Amino acid sequence: MKNIAVIGAGTMGNGIAHTFAQSGFKVQLIDISEVSLERGLATISKNLDRMVAKERITEADKSETLGNIKTFTNTADGVKNVDLVVEAATENIDLKLKIFKQLDEVCDKNTILATNTSSISITHIAATTSRPEKVIGMHFMNPVPIMKLVEIIRGYNTSDEVTSTIMELSKTLGKVPTEVNDYPGFVANRILMPMINESIETLYNNVAGVEEIDTVMKLGMAHPMGPLQLADFIGLDVCLSILNVMYDGFKNPKYAPCPLLVNMVRAGKLGLKSGEGFYDYSESRKAEKVSSQFSK
Repeated sequence: MKNIAVIGAGTMGNGIAHTFAQSGFKVQLIDISEVSLERGLATISKNLDRMVAKERITEADKSETLGNIKTFTNTADGVKNVDLVVEAATENIDLKLKIFKQLDEVCDKNTILATNTSSISITHIAATTSRPEKVIGMHFMNPVPIMKLVEIIRGYNTSDEVTSTIMELSKTLGKVPTEVNDYPGFVANRILMPMINESIETLYNNVAGVEEIDTVMKLGMAHPMGPLQLADFIGLDVCLSILNVMYDGFKNPKYAPCPLLVNMVRAGKLGLKSGEGFYDYSESRKAEKVSSQFSK
């Protein structure tokens, strides 16, 4: 495998493109928005600059990594001659189904199609294609260049050969692939999202404040980041989407999103990406100031 296409130049997409390019793969980064592609490349360059400053890579390494990435706004052009496509578009099932239907039509019949979805059924996505045995989940963690884990999710029809290929490919990226089966939320979010949701319920029920809840989990449970800060970092809209997928998939009320989370998303308080969630990011990207809504 030498040539990789990545669909989506947002946070996850540019991180995945960065990681493959830095590992020597030729990457074709695809997004319908030229502005998003420019922003994605700028983010990759800035992240590489940080690595140079920390002496983890050289300027030559940075140049080589950037030289490995080409950008496209047309999907059919962007997936020519690639061995693998990794879709990293918005966590929206209708959009993903549309993308995979198109990929099945324009990609070579031997191309493996992977999705970075954090919760949506791989089997459902694969069913829109004529190659369900070649469809698999590669759930990278954010920030992709730093985090080691990749959840490798087998759909109902994913072949052993494709699973083995993607497991070994992930290792060449310096990642630790972990194989899981296709159930709502997989492993990471099936465990993480109920914890985040319960933290929001704890705040909603006035058991404790934002900082107090995060402090208990950081100092008492040795979590590097409190659950409310983590929710802001992930994006409250993404958290809500994942909880809804699990609630719909399991029909179990324990996955029902807290009303506070629902209202915050409706109000556009999405966390770091919108400048405010449980914390206020208007002056700093760090969770140093609790949002006025939750201040005492």
